[in-house]
Amino acid sequence: MDTEKKENKEVNKLSLLIVAVIVLVLIIAGAGYYIYHQKQQMTDLVETFDLEKESLEDEYNELSLQYEGYKFSVGNDSLVALLSTEQAKVQRLLEELRTVKATNAKEIARLKKELDTLRKIMRNYVVQIDSLNRENEQLKVEKKEAVQKYQRATSQAATLKKEKEKLTERVTLASRLDATDINVTPVNSRGKLAKRIKKMQQFVVTFKIAKNITAPVGEKMVYVRIMKPDDDILVKSRADVFAFEGKEINYSMKKMIEYEGEEVAVTMYWNIEEFLSPGTYRVDIFSDGNLIGQKRFTLDD
Repeated sequence: MDTEKKENKEVNKLSLLIVAVIVLVLIIAGAGYYIYHQKQQMTDLVETFDLEKESLEDEYNELSLQYEGYKFSVGNDSLVALLSTEQAKVQRLLEELRTVKATNAKEIARLKKELDTLRKIMRNYVVQIDSLNRENEQLKVEKKEAVQKYQRATSQAATLKKEKEKLTERVTLASRLDATDINVTPVNSRGKLAKRIKKMQQFVVTFKIAKNITAPVGEKMVYVRIMKPDDDILVKSRADVFAFEGKEINYSMKKMIEYEGEEVAVTMYWNIEEFLSPGTYRVDIFSDGNLIGQKRFTLDD
């Protein structure tokens, strides 16, 4: 009886031991699984942190590139300086981000907040840039219109100037005196027509100043030049000159007349005191700085 009881006790002890071992194995297995699971979760979390950090770096890089792009598209120096300052801040924070561990949640959160702030600042700058661009486009349109108006005004002014010059020229031409019915008569000592040079004592030059109601009235000095066949001018003195086309030229005779816009007959005399050769001579008549008439005549030996 005692032996049987003893055997039962041994069996009970063994059963309890087996149960205890099984429980211990289960606990160890559960703990191992829990540790593995936690480690896997930690690995996944670190990978998530790494990806989040990389994404944040990409966003900082993208923001920096946006600042760089706007700097080249803006023509305002003050705004470019502000953009450069903000871009430098982005670069500084990006360098901080690169040195921060992905698992440093506090720093990552701070840098995310900084990025949000920088984006808000960027949006404000974008609004300013858009406004400036619109203003610049409007200024370009206004400048183009102003240039076109100036060109039209300049063209009109040039046209008006040409028309005025033409009108002035026509008025000037219309107001010029005109010598008509020019005749040169060589006469002898008795005032009769002389046909041979050796008998000629005087040239009688006659002409008319035609009627012209547009010409200025008053006293007019009329100059006559008698040109020989060799183009030399008959003069009494080389000091007898008058102004014509910016030069001082010799005259043979001059006479003051009173002109009132009506036709005036003029007679002038040249006493022949020099040697004359046969050939074609020319008489030029001037007044008011203009050549107003010409006449050619021929002398025979």
